[in-house]
Amino acid sequence: MLNGNVSFWYRQTGFPERRPPLVGDLATDVCVVGGGFTGLWTAYYLKQAAPDLDITVVEREFAGFGASGRNAGWLSCKIAGSAGTYARKRGREAVIDLQREMIHTVDEVISVARAEGIEADIVKSGYLTIAHGAAQLPRLRTAYDQLSHWGGQGLEWLSAPRLAERLRLDGALAGYHNPHCARVHPAKLVRGLAAAVEARGVRILESTPVTAIAPGRVSTPFGTIRAGRIVRATEGFTSGIEGERRTWLPMNSSMIVTEPLPDELWKRLGWEGQELLSDATHAYTYGQRTADGRIAIGGRGVPYKFGSRTDRAGQTVRMSVASPTDLTHGQTDVFGLSCAGSVDPLGGATDTRPDGHS
Repeated sequence: MLNGNVSFWYRQTGFPERRPPLVGDLATDVCVVGGGFTGLWTAYYLKQAAPDLDITVVEREFAGFGASGRNAGWLSCKIAGSAGTYARKRGREAVIDLQREMIHTVDEVISVARAEGIEADIVKSGYLTIAHGAAQLPRLRTAYDQLSHWGGQGLEWLSAPRLAERLRLDGALAGYHNPHCARVHPAKLVRGLAAAVEARGVRILESTPVTAIAPGRVSTPFGTIRAGRIVRATEGFTSGIEGERRTWLPMNSSMIVTEPLPDELWKRLGWEGQELLSDATHAYTYGQRTADGRIAIGGRGVPYKFGSRTDRAGQTVRMSVASPTDLTHGQTDVFGLSCAGSVDPLGGATDTRPDGHS
């Protein structure tokens, strides 16, 4: 069992060769701080809209080191945060418009991946949310009704027999299917996006920690970057920048990944559609069937690190992985499996605002 080492996804692809760091002072039109999906997509569309812009992305480690390269592989239409909170400020129609754009974004990412030649194991077959306990059924129904109310499209409620046509889980009572989600291999996608951004003429500086951001100026140990516009795209790692410790709270999540599972087990489970999977527990589960026949599954509930500290290269806390048997049992219970082979844990930080809204 290997704990951390950034993520399982990078153990499959290998770590990218690092791009050169900043050497001395630099002037640029736009400086994007953070080389994850937020920063890279920002650079991609800025360069598309204004090809003459000189754009620089600055990354402490390597592009895709953070949550972008070690997540559950959900290309999702879900709205981040509370639809009800947004509606109180902007109205229901604004939330419905946002949901429509989120649905469009799933197809947009797939389209860009295709156009840029990014092979990221993408399968668009939606996601399943299931209830596998009586207490979860009311929560599941409420979630389904709320999605419908806030502009969800193409949703399908699934009784236990209908659910079993897609995925056979011991104890599953009901579920629903949302078609607007795709499975991806996150490391392949973020590495491909970084290459596409660079090919468009964007400068990517790696191994360059940003220590402070001020109007028109980004400070690093290797020099100062002066820019007309600065985009802070550091997400869960924002707390490491001077004066930003409480801007975003890094919230942690962890996963385990099984060995490739035998064909007879897949025949038992079904899951031919390779839908993403979640459930209606309070500390909810999320997972995927990987392209090479593993189950990658994880969930919330990892403790907040005091002082907004972040993980070290994806390591999960020792107490969580001290017993592989207990770890495996807790996650694979959803599948009715007594054992799913050896597992590798991985974890990392995402972000939320101190008031609890994403």
